[in-house]
Amino acid sequence: MIDFDKCGGLVPAIVQDANTRKVLMLGYMSPEAYKKTIDTRRVTFWSRSRQTLWTKGETSGHYLDLVSVKEDCDHDALLVQAIPHGPTCHTGTDTCWGETNDAFTPATACSGRSAQEGDSQGDNPLLFLSELQDFIEQRHEQMPEGSYTTSLFRDGLNRMAQKVGEEALETVIEAVGGTNERLVYEGSDMLYHLIVLLTAKGLRIEDLASELRERHSPGWQKH
Repeated sequence: MIDFDKCGGLVPAIVQDANTRKVLMLGYMSPEAYKKTIDTRRVTFWSRSRQTLWTKGETSGHYLDLVSVKEDCDHDALLVQAIPHGPTCHTGTDTCWGETNDAFTPATACSGRSAQEGDSQGDNPLLFLSELQDFIEQRHEQMPEGSYTTSLFRDGLNRMAQKVGEEALETVIEAVGGTNERLVYEGSDMLYHLIVLLTAKGLRIEDLASELRERHSPGWQKH
């Protein structure tokens, strides 16, 4: 049980991006803020300056959708994992430390989470693809410095298409002579770069899903 009394009715709540594992911000929760967070699935704090409940994003629209909450060993601090909708800091940066919250660097592009870990929309990790598309579209609009995704957009369409081809080849190589783990890893890289390419063309991953659904219908004929 969370020990709110230990620190005068509030406990610190560290917010972490559930996908990138980047620490986004620190806030404080009262019992009421904690209950509202659980009930609404949107991260809510107790504002010490205004002395009232405060749902992150209620003004900016940059909500934090709750994924999980964990207590520390002393029951007086919380680790909140959430999905951010836009920059977390009021200054407009991704985190309150001025960092770029981008999982897709050359070393870590789409290393991702396993299906067993679940996601922000239940237990179906396929639903995360829409969130990933939203994230990449945000990068396309904002073009933050230091972001691998930004660098792909700046390199242009030919480079993006080339990266899809390179990742597809690596996926094939792992399928033929590698391990299942490496196949999933390289396939994830390919899918990420494909979504970047789709975004640059004004398309979404849902467009591919719609095409596949249409092909699955009894009356579909090849174009």
